[in-house]
Amino acid sequence: MRVPFDDKVWSGRSDDGEPGDTRRVFNQVVPFGGALQPEDGVRGAPCSESDAPVIIGFGSDEGVRRNQGRIGAAHAPKELRRALAGLPAKTSMAVFADAGDVVCDDGDLEGAQAELASVVSDVLASGGRPLVFGGGHEVAWGTYSGLRLHQDRVVGAAGMDAGAAITSATSTAAAADVGASASSTVTSTTATRKLLIINFDAHFDLRQKRPANSGTPFDQIASDCAERGVPFNYTCFGISDLGNTASLFAHAEELGVRYLLDIDMQESQLPQRLDDLQQLLDSTDDVYLTIDLDVLPAATAPGVSAPAALGVPLSVVEAMVQRVRASGKLRAADIAEYNPSLDQDKRTARVAARLAYRLL
Repeated sequence: MRVPFDDKVWSGRSDDGEPGDTRRVFNQVVPFGGALQPEDGVRGAPCSESDAPVIIGFGSDEGVRRNQGRIGAAHAPKELRRALAGLPAKTSMAVFADAGDVVCDDGDLEGAQAELASVVSDVLASGGRPLVFGGGHEVAWGTYSGLRLHQDRVVGAAGMDAGAAITSATSTAAAADVGASASSTVTSTTATRKLLIINFDAHFDLRQKRPANSGTPFDQIASDCAERGVPFNYTCFGISDLGNTASLFAHAEELGVRYLLDIDMQESQLPQRLDDLQQLLDSTDDVYLTIDLDVLPAATAPGVSAPAALGVPLSVVEAMVQRVRASGKLRAADIAEYNPSLDQDKRTARVAARLAYRLL
């Protein structure tokens, strides 16, 4: 179910009487209108910047329920917006958009994921960059599916354009040959773009049992990549050796997953981890970044279904997220597994908002 943009969650303190730029994030948010074109900066106008972030909420914890976790993440999108709203305005942009929520409140997770994929694809088609607020980590299948849906639409549209362009050819046979060649070139060019999936997570989320849940999205993605004949290029930072069974480690090895354990992601190791990350970024065209908040220490992020005993320090995750953002290759991102009902003093909400701010 789609829930439209709600400006009531975007509110906060006003410091209008103070000198200088006193704006906050809530002053920059506009409803997503399906196109990112300037309209004189009027509130309610579409976003004007190319690659501008567009927030999408995914109110679902059906995947968490199916995965025997603690539900509550369905209420996260609004709470994350509230936490983000009061932060200082992002001075590098004039405005950014909010496309509302996709909500799963009837148990139809697969339908909600398909709806999310459609919204993500629409945002990409507009020139925007989706930033999805989950929801359980089942959000990852929806976001990834949106990236692939957009790719398929681009290939299809380009093929139609190529066919239309040659209708004036004098020879029908020649036109068919040229059209086939043009369509093949477009398809090849689009399909050969390398997509790197980066997941900050204590868990692989490679479970093979169905129906789909919050523990299966990257196995679903691996299957989709196999069907498409494209590499499954998946890197997971922060894996807990005590949070994944031997079977999951074996499946990760079988799929060629790159991963680093949480014990190798501490602050003293950050310079090497940034070097590792940069090598990955240099070898790809596009990045899909997903952050499961349970990668962080329980003291930092208590509001998750499965808090981490060790975890990766926020300073490490934040530095690496900023490196991804600065690469210019980020195409979509999501933040998953925030559960407001388990949070303490909104600590996890503030952490998630901080990471979201770095991704704007």
